[in-house]
Amino acid sequence: MPITVVRFNLVDPHGTPETLSARYRAALEMARYADDLGVDTVQTEEHHGTANNWLPSPFAFAGAVFGATRRIAVTVSAIIGPLHDPLKVAEDIAVLDLLSGGRLVTVAGIGYRPEEYEQHGVEWGRRGRLQDELLETLLKAWTGEPFTFRGRTVRVTPRPFTRPHPLLLVGGSSEAAARRAARLGLPFFPSAHLPELEEYYRARLAEYGTEGFCMMPAAETPLLHVAEDPDRVWAEYGDHFLHEAATYASWQSKDIRSAVRSAARSVAELRAEGVYRVLTPDEAVAYAKGAGEAGNLVLHPLCGGMPLDEGRRSLQLLCERVLPRLKD
Repeated sequence: MPITVVRFNLVDPHGTPETLSARYRAALEMARYADDLGVDTVQTEEHHGTANNWLPSPFAFAGAVFGATRRIAVTVSAIIGPLHDPLKVAEDIAVLDLLSGGRLVTVAGIGYRPEEYEQHGVEWGRRGRLQDELLETLLKAWTGEPFTFRGRTVRVTPRPFTRPHPLLLVGGSSEAAARRAARLGLPFFPSAHLPELEEYYRARLAEYGTEGFCMMPAAETPLLHVAEDPDRVWAEYGDHFLHEAATYASWQSKDIRSAVRSAARSVAELRAEGVYRVLTPDEAVAYAKGAGEAGNLVLHPLCGGMPLDEGRRSLQLLCERVLPRLKD
């Protein structure tokens, strides 16, 4: 069966501190429920300075999920590497890896929004060099041995739980990202289905004499919502899906390649496009069986500020009406 994913970015375009607090707490309750019912991973991400309250602190959220669950993984896809202090990231990931017993997966990308760099006082033109520094520092830090960082000798403790180090992937859609992953012997996580980039990555592994693997998204990786009556959901809540699709579209350019890419200008266009899909339980089972072992079943229950009760219904249908049939 495909890997099952529940995605949370905690977007709420009309959120207040009170409603956002309720949304965050509901996401933790849903993560606990997903953990009990056999979902494989919670996926979360990082964006800054958005008007719709996009989650800016994925490691803080991951820690809360780990505290509420027993077995489910958390995939941070992705951190914007150059915006972070490398030593602090090394410590944070080590602590989360120890806390969770090895359930954290981190994808490190460089982002694609110059305004996030400006907000953090980081030069956009230095992002490649800063990403190299981050990744190299993480790999040295997690050995527990002293090393040189920016001209001084440092040592990062505690050492992580996972050996040789927590699962760290390099994300991106460029040859530079693939080359960076291969040089360091790290897995590569393309941001879209890009077979030619996977070939380039494998060639660079051979060139550098390193080992790694590529976690390529499927040709189609729609964001799903499960409902008994998809027509009702599109009619009542289609604007939530459209809000997120339009937000992504406003950030992307011809040079950005993403598995989530929509050109829709209306709810009707978005529904016809298929990037966001509302499926009945039967349709979700059929989709999952068609995706097979290589695919992901990605539920996005709180998409675009979706009302909490509707999100809970979607997750419940996935866990109680879809997953048991896939396991059987």
